Amino acid sequence: MFKRISEDIETVFHRDPAARNTFEVLTSYPGLHAVWMHRVAHRLWNKGEKTLARLVSHISRFLTGIEIHPGAIIGRRFFVDHGMGVVIGETAVLGNDVLLYQGVVLGGTSLQKTKRHPTLGNNVIVGAGATVLGPIEVGDCSRIGAGSVVIKSVPKGSTVVGIPGRVTGDKKLISADLDHNNLPDPISDALRVIIEEQENLEARLHTIENMEGLKCKIDEYFEKKKKEITRIFPSISEEPREKDYGQ
Repeated sequence: MFKRISEDIETVFHRDPAARNTFEVLTSYPGLHAVWMHRVAHRLWNKGEKTLARLVSHISRFLTGIEIHPGAIIGRRFFVDHGMGVVIGETAVLGNDVLLYQGVVLGGTSLQKTKRHPTLGNNVIVGAGATVLGPIEVGDCSRIGAGSVVIKSVPKGSTVVGIPGRVTGDKKLISADLDHNNLPDPISDALRVIIEEQENLEARLHTIENMEGLKCKIDEYFEKKKKEITRIFPSISEEPREKDYGQ
């Protein structure tokens, strides 16, 4: 038991650079307290003491702001950073080294008494305010971006962003902390492809017109809308391209 507690404390130091000393971790980390109380509640739940288990879970929610159903299965080195508003449902299953930020919901989508909550693999990180719904699986080493809503299973090593959540970026089977300010933007990427293709078509059209001795006025409406789009999605214009309209 003491070895497991020591592992939990080391996990806090590993996951949170703000942790300064063991006394502070023991007394001021609600995520750690919620994990310990869940273990008690889960053991009672498995022994058939359902009501008492729910009471322990309710007390834990009152003290920490983190709601973990006593039926949920949680692996080793689990850490909830800050934690307020985190909800983990009854049939949720979490692997080892899972990291959740505040406001994360692992919720169910059915009234049937079956597996209705998500299964998270090892080394999964879920960003602040993200929601993962239903009996889906999130593969090992995946990252769920802050505020995302995930309703479909996620392959191993994926990064998911958006509402509904979409898998984007290269798959990487590594364990790394979620970089909140460096997540891909699939909408911006799609718009960049569309605008680049439009510019390519425009360049080809101008080349043909010059060869035929025709004159064509640049589409001012397109140029205006492109400026508006690049203002909303700055990443589109990170690598400006030169237009070639021919001679």
